[in-house]
Amino acid sequence: MKKGLSKLLMASTLFAGLLAGCSGGSETSPSTSTSTSGGSETAGGDAETILIGANLELSGAVASYGSSIAQGLELAVEEINEGGGIDGKQLEVVKVDNKSDAAEATNAAIKLTSQDKVTAIIGAATSGNTVAQAQIANDTNTILLTPSGTSPNVTVNEDGSVNDYVYRICFIDPFQGTVAANFAANELKVKNAAIFADSASDYAKGLAASFKETFEAAGGTIVSEEAYVAKDTDFRSTLTRIKSKNPEFVFIPGYYEEVGLIIKQAREMGITVPFMGADGWDSPKLVELAGAEALNNSFITNHYSSEDPDETIQNFVTKFQEKYEGKSPDAFNALGYDSAYLLADAIKRAGSTEPAAIKDALAATTDLSLVTGIVTIDENHNPVKSATVLEYVDGKQVFKTKVNP
Repeated sequence: MKKGLSKLLMASTLFAGLLAGCSGGSETSPSTSTSTSGGSETAGGDAETILIGANLELSGAVASYGSSIAQGLELAVEEINEGGGIDGKQLEVVKVDNKSDAAEATNAAIKLTSQDKVTAIIGAATSGNTVAQAQIANDTNTILLTPSGTSPNVTVNEDGSVNDYVYRICFIDPFQGTVAANFAANELKVKNAAIFADSASDYAKGLAASFKETFEAAGGTIVSEEAYVAKDTDFRSTLTRIKSKNPEFVFIPGYYEEVGLIIKQAREMGITVPFMGADGWDSPKLVELAGAEALNNSFITNHYSSEDPDETIQNFVTKFQEKYEGKSPDAFNALGYDSAYLLADAIKRAGSTEPAAIKDALAATTDLSLVTGIVTIDENHNPVKSATVLEYVDGKQVFKTKVNP
């Protein structure tokens, strides 16, 4: 990461300029936030509140992710506060929209740490927008907990050092890629596969690399490796090249906006083989873009399934549907919910809101039962927990299997 002190100062100067230039501001500006709690709205909190920042993609390209995380977070905070809070203190959430943009995520982190003086930040949804906050979190001793930033470099730098104050509740990309490759080789019994990945995304590249390594180690052959760039809309020429290689399976690590169009166009071209991706597919908009029928015979690795019969999951589904008018919670809803409970558990065990104490408590988390699994935090600040494989059937996600680490 190219995140030195000079970078932070430059970002601070930019943010100050943004504040000066947007009196009143728009609803989605990083300088505008909303608070939800059962307590005071005083910036920085008071003796009765613990301020938690939410730096999320509430608008922009991946707003579906951030909005779902916010819903899960809101439900969890309501439950925690109704249960008496943490040592009698109520949680208060300050939400800021990073507009699905890394620079905006940096500005939002500066606001939350310097102006709101939050105890911790939950977010962002994507790896890039989380990495954009990491140096700020470390420099200001502020806990940064991402619900769904799956790239390894969120918590571990290129030199192998671990970001002291950065944690995650989701598993990492290499685990998802490994699960997908083993599913293709062992469950679907395919012998060769194509990979079609976003060349500009660390998320996609990490998944593609781990899929390829595992699939080839299992005796499979990669017959085609193709790339696209985010915001592309016409994939037919590349899909034609993939089709000419006659793959038995196509792995498409990427986000729903492009994946939906890829699958739609591929099916129109007569590519009928199974497709598979990861949690970046998980959005209701995927079905709108691809079409329910086109998604048949497609699979994803994900963090949980609302159809999993596990009692903890079904209790969460019931409470979520009661609050959100029958909506079935997706994985990002569940990860937002679990983020709040992981953080609350650490604060309670720390017996303090001092960041260093919370950091140490997070690192010591062992066998914590949450909706997305039983979580133990490893030495790289990643959770060790199971993954779920889902199948799309007529536009709906159907629970297929659960894979342990």
